[in-house]
Amino acid sequence: MATRTNTQSPAPHTADSHGLIRVHGARENNLKDVSIEIPKRRLTVFTGVSGSGKSSLVFDTIAAESQRLINETYSAFVQGFMPTLARPEVDVLDGLTTAIIVDQQRMGADPRSTVGTATDANAMLRILFSRLGKPHIGPPSAYSFNTASVRASGAITVERGAKKTVKATFNRTGGMCTRCEGRGSVSDIDLTQLYDDSKSIAEGAFTIPGWKSDNVWTVGIYAQSGFLDPNKPIRMFTKKEMQDFLYREPTKVKVNGVNLTYEGLIPKIQKSFLSKDKEAMQPHIRAFVERAVTFTTCPECEGTRLSEGARSSKIKQISIADACAMEIRDLAEWVRGLKEPSVAPLLTALQHTLDSFVEIGLGYLALDRPAGTLSGGEAQRVKMIRHLGSSLTDVTYVFDEPTIGLHPHDIQRMNDLLLRLRDKGNTVLVVEHKPETIAIADHVVDLGPGAGTEGGTVCFEGTVEGLRAGGTVTGRHLDDRAAVKETVRKPTGTLEIRGATANNLREVDVDIPLGVLTVVTGVAGSGKSSLVHGSIPAGEGVVSVDQSAIKGSRRSNPATYTGLLDPIRKAFAKVNGVKPALFSANSEGACPTCNGAGVIYTDLAMMAGVASPCEDCEGKRFEASVLEYHLGGRDISEVLAMSVTEAEEFFGAGEARTPAAHKILERLADVGLGYLTLGQPLTTLSGGERQRLKLATHMSEKGGVYVLDEPTTGLHLADVEHLLGLLDRIVDSGKSVIVIEHHQAVMAHADWIIDLGPGAGHDGGRLVFEGTPAELVAARSTLTGEHLAAYVGT
Repeated sequence: MATRTNTQSPAPHTADSHGLIRVHGARENNLKDVSIEIPKRRLTVFTGVSGSGKSSLVFDTIAAESQRLINETYSAFVQGFMPTLARPEVDVLDGLTTAIIVDQQRMGADPRSTVGTATDANAMLRILFSRLGKPHIGPPSAYSFNTASVRASGAITVERGAKKTVKATFNRTGGMCTRCEGRGSVSDIDLTQLYDDSKSIAEGAFTIPGWKSDNVWTVGIYAQSGFLDPNKPIRMFTKKEMQDFLYREPTKVKVNGVNLTYEGLIPKIQKSFLSKDKEAMQPHIRAFVERAVTFTTCPECEGTRLSEGARSSKIKQISIADACAMEIRDLAEWVRGLKEPSVAPLLTALQHTLDSFVEIGLGYLALDRPAGTLSGGEAQRVKMIRHLGSSLTDVTYVFDEPTIGLHPHDIQRMNDLLLRLRDKGNTVLVVEHKPETIAIADHVVDLGPGAGTEGGTVCFEGTVEGLRAGGTVTGRHLDDRAAVKETVRKPTGTLEIRGATANNLREVDVDIPLGVLTVVTGVAGSGKSSLVHGSIPAGEGVVSVDQSAIKGSRRSNPATYTGLLDPIRKAFAKVNGVKPALFSANSEGACPTCNGAGVIYTDLAMMAGVASPCEDCEGKRFEASVLEYHLGGRDISEVLAMSVTEAEEFFGAGEARTPAAHKILERLADVGLGYLTLGQPLTTLSGGERQRLKLATHMSEKGGVYVLDEPTTGLHLADVEHLLGLLDRIVDSGKSVIVIEHHQAVMAHADWIIDLGPGAGHDGGRLVFEGTPAELVAARSTLTGEHLAAYVGT
């Protein structure tokens, strides 16, 4: 045995001195020269009101720089294929480690994308069936609904030494259903919604959005193709003309000397509208598609998306279609029962992936669930799965509100996962509002004090106990508990739902009271969205504000999104006697140098592009001549630089009084967005801000019933109070509000609670309680009741 002579403890190794991530002078978005030190291998939670700069610091500064530095380690050739990232606005970033970002971005809403294809589960199942399935039908691609079968034969010339022509045949077996092309549903088009057959094409027979008679690419090609008589009413077309009009194969034609491709109306509609995801469409186009197209389950594959061959191959009487339709927790049990030494490593890996789903609380999903139908919280947890069993350590994991969409019962599970990642020696950075997750932090960074221009500074840095005593907005609200309502409003009527069976609902009968605030609760996957979105008749008067992302480029801003810019442009035009189009940075008034973007983008190939302010308009986006026109002493660029609160005052009285603009601004202030500037790009808004912006636009709709899906997403504890006040005002104005929510403060504030459960997936889908919050707390008969009782302290 070797003996140690030196009994003194050795001096610490230099390598162990790098225990901090140091940020100095961060100025990204609204950050004001922020300097902080974050301990490594600890759980750090970033708090602060919505819009205070949390995401700007964590995602746009720390994580973005880490990813950029990793990308720079690749060769210039490889970097050319990677997304280019600009260096964030920061003086010093020291001690960074590899960052893995798990954000709330919705998963690809491609109609072919499912939970199984988005994770590695489907790939592993395909290999399993290709090895063990009886009868054997081919390689893994034979079980893939995204791979079509291909057959080809012909002569190929091989240019090697002496040229030689060889006869070759090529076969590839795919698993795609030929009828629905792997989508699981087929579409029937209602022709009466596409055109008015009593009119001719020249008279404007088409009723498709965007198909105007002067558009050469759409209407013009039919009118001037030579296949049809544009002046004959469509109902008078001959059989051949009707065939050409509706179904003709793509054919090259010349229209006004331009070569174009003529194609029958039905294949053209299928390519231009039906191949896109419905959720990503603009509202008026989505409404048209819902009117004109009926989607029915494919009769050939019965919605499984797979060919007959793929469905016929089975392991222990289970086909791959059956396996993907099972709830993941049941599938995990089935895989556990397969004892086959020849594929042992594959079974171990598949088992681990499926167990991770169950562990993270998503055991109720099925692998064939379309990825676009997952909520933001579910999508974030699906992305977490690949990191759970990772052997990597000393990695920085960055989470964006991982408790979104989680019932209080499930939050403890999520907390355990975050602590497990930390205990493996990783740095975990979490942007979070829920007190249950803030409580487990080793280190807290509180940003604020306000939002937008009033935020962007560090108000507190230290322990959770220090935060409670610190006197910041977050510290003051951390132990706030809403009390259960003493008196509840009386309903003015009821909305009857009978025999609801959407997704996992089991013949649910429920009367939703109208004229009050109704909250629908239950664990994630218990059937809340299925009941509210799938069973409430979406007739006139139902205004639904869901969690789908706002579509908008860096040219979009709150003024363009809410329609506020229209009355402002008209007011400027009227006072100055010119065209309204001059006051749009996307139209005639745009600065010609930067095309109204305000910045000049220089593309530097594989290096990050450089955005420099336009020298001609100085970033104002408008032509100099347009800025000479004033309204109430301000030019259009000064108006767009105003905050909502300023603009509300400006357009409320005096020369600039514009009632239409003032009404929209009042609604924006109502939802707590008074600090946003009118011209701030939508791409810089946080998740909570986007949802409230959407709520503000819907508040103008003439609806009697408002359906809100987790409106507290991304809201600080202080903002939740503001939201409850807003919901009360909506109800007091005679409307009905139905809210899907997990936040106990909203439950306590409700007039009526509908609780679904008791569990998720096939353990849920039942009505377990309906009544007032006080009755739910007194009964404590459900998981929600127990957590609400603990929250209000009874």
